[in-house]
Amino acid sequence: MMRAFLPRAAAGAITVAVLALLGGCGKGGSGATAPAASNKEMVERGRYLAKLADCAACHTTASGAQWAGGVELKSPFGTFYGTNITPDKEHGIGSWSADEFYAALRDGVTPDKHLYPAMPYTSYRSMARADSDAIYAYLMQVKPARVANKEPDLKFPYNMRFGVRFWNMLFLKDELTDASQGQSAEWKRGRYLSNTLGHCAECHTPRGALGQMDLSRTLTGNRMARIGAPDITPAGLAAMGWTEADLASLLTTGVAPQGSATGEMFEVVHLSTQYMQPGDVKAMTTYLMGDKPLAPQALKLANPTGADIDAGRRTYIAVCAGCHGLDGGGKPHVAVPMKGNSSVRSADPHNLIAVTLDGIAAQHFGDRESMQEMPGFAGKLADKEVADLANYMRASWGGAARVSEAQVKAVRDEAGKGH
Repeated sequence: MMRAFLPRAAAGAITVAVLALLGGCGKGGSGATAPAASNKEMVERGRYLAKLADCAACHTTASGAQWAGGVELKSPFGTFYGTNITPDKEHGIGSWSADEFYAALRDGVTPDKHLYPAMPYTSYRSMARADSDAIYAYLMQVKPARVANKEPDLKFPYNMRFGVRFWNMLFLKDELTDASQGQSAEWKRGRYLSNTLGHCAECHTPRGALGQMDLSRTLTGNRMARIGAPDITPAGLAAMGWTEADLASLLTTGVAPQGSATGEMFEVVHLSTQYMQPGDVKAMTTYLMGDKPLAPQALKLANPTGADIDAGRRTYIAVCAGCHGLDGGGKPHVAVPMKGNSSVRSADPHNLIAVTLDGIAAQHFGDRESMQEMPGFAGKLADKEVADLANYMRASWGGAARVSEAQVKAVRDEAGKGH
């Protein structure tokens, strides 16, 4: 029903697979009666679960009716569109039974067609039937919207829908592999929240040539959009200095000492994780870090020298220090710290370069946190200036590898191609 960490324009193979219940919610079979549709508690539970599953990201546009679909989801295979999941009988799921809704989530099959794996049934496959029924009961209570669905606009041979049957035979698994270890009740609950409802692996796991998740590298990161989904394995998180408290802060407020949620992850926090109950936040962080979390790696600070470092320092003072501080400490509710920032520390500089070039829109995470708009510098800084700036920050506050002009040019060119 939704996408994950995030997004609007995926660039990895079937990375849109993290995004939505796509492929045609339409006329169904048997008449639909929500299980215990009059049960207020069940409906409210379904409302909460729909948030955990981030349904709104793909099924509600900024200007459209709630759950009426229409969200454009670009991929290397063509363009998908989020579908109408209101109880409208002609265009939505109003004629679906609870069994048929569950089949769509578990098997990727609607009453009249197979869904493309742009709908993450590859993760929802392990959803509890009671949770599916609760979401169904909630959706059956929302206002029907007579909004027609848009058919996917796909390249040949991906527009041959019958091919999904063979894709499922090859790649649809009953369970995903785990990137962390644990046996506690919190770990097990977090596993369900992360792997199933939150479908984190859909964005944070590398993909194969046919768009399948590479489950031998679960949660090790994936360049799926302009802002890549980072490595969120226990080792990857420890390398970036994350703790359970930091993760909880990011999930609930969108901001942590390592930075703020950007790109696809901004929408995940904005539409989904900020509404999580405290116990579920704790469970998710426990699962992602494991029952025995690795110690976060200490930040290695340096006093770098060199002509390029001096040039980068001058650029930082001119265009960055006003918001991020001369010492890289940031300003609360204005700009995140650069000291210890995950993008600054990461071995892969792509996200740091992309944000420097593109900027970040103002971020409002409910009433708990906001960050001001950051302007992009693509039109103001040359490739060498961006590289020098990145190298100054990475050497001073991240201890990460150097950035080359060629890397900056590649990220700049990527934006020109619509990624």
